[in-house]
Parts: sequence; structure tokens; C-alpha cells
Amino acid sequence: MGDNSPAAYIHMVQYMIEKCLIFNMSREECMKALSEMANINPVITSTVWKELVKTNKEFFETYERKHTKNESMSEEETNKMIQKIISDSSD
Repeated sequence: MGDNSPAAYIHMVQYMIEKCLIFNMSREECMKALSEMANINPVITSTVWKELVKTNKEFFETYERKHTKNESMSEEETNKMIQKIISDSSD
């Protein structure tokens, strides 16, 4: 991304969180994956996630209910997904 402003960074983190949601990741899985694969501080991911929950409360209530019924992805699957997210976001 060409814009290095804090708003652009937060927007990028939000975009990556949204991709994690598509891959049915929990908040913890997303924080870990973005930390390891995109060098994003887990506190930043958690903060952006919490703001998304505030603005999309119904979605996240449904998401959490569905997520608790499903098994989590393997670490290898998670890493592949995050690599794809990173490469897509840099295009």
C-alpha cells in the first residue's frame, strides 16, 4: 500500500481480519496468524476486531455461534490462507 497513514494501516488490518473471517478463524487464530505472517501486533488486531464487533454486533454474534460449532483450521491451512491474504493485499 502506498499510503503509510495510521488510517490506511488500520484499514489494511481490517481487510486482513475480514479475510480471516472468510476462512472461519477465531479472533485468537487471526491475531496469531497476522502476528506471525504479517508482523501485525496482536494488540492492534484485537483492537480493530473489537471495533468491528461494536459496529457489526449481530454479524459477530452469529459468527461466534457458528464458529464454536466448527473445528478450527490446522496451522498449515491457516498459514497458507494468510500467505494468500498478504499476497492479495499487496497487489
